[in-house]
Amino acid sequence: MEPATLRRTMGRFTTGVAVVTTVSGDGPHGMTVNSLTSVSLDPPLILVSLTTGARTTQAVADSGGFAVSILSCRQEPIAMRFARRGEDHFAGLPLEYGQHRVPVVPDALAHVECRTEHEIPAGDHVLFLGRVVATCDREGQPLAFHGGRFLDVVGHGHDVPPWFF
Repeated sequence: MEPATLRRTMGRFTTGVAVVTTVSGDGPHGMTVNSLTSVSLDPPLILVSLTTGARTTQAVADSGGFAVSILSCRQEPIAMRFARRGEDHFAGLPLEYGQHRVPVVPDALAHVECRTEHEIPAGDHVLFLGRVVATCDREGQPLAFHGGRFLDVVGHGHDVPPWFF
């Protein structure tokens, strides 16, 4: 399977956009992700997939915890900033911290703070299973990602379309 083919195919699946952040001995780290899922309500667990070899991935492994900021439709510039490799993603940004001293994106739709439960190598990524220790959320429209582009989510109203025509 060619990586470009799989990327294109999986790009047909619309996802939300989030920023995973942590803090380690050398300061705050973060990266944009769209591979995020809720795993369990009891115990409360989520899973994030981070690129092997990235500074943020190593910082999450070293710190033992991370936060996920789920972005709103007005936060595309934040998503782009944290998607660039090799930059100081926090330069010039006012830092806000969650309850557990992990940096979070201000004005995100939600923050989920986690303690790392498991770290699983998976090809060119590392999966982090995090136990949720704190959350907060607010109303708003999410930022979505589809086919290599950001987009807004538009509701269809309350009518349920028929399965077959």
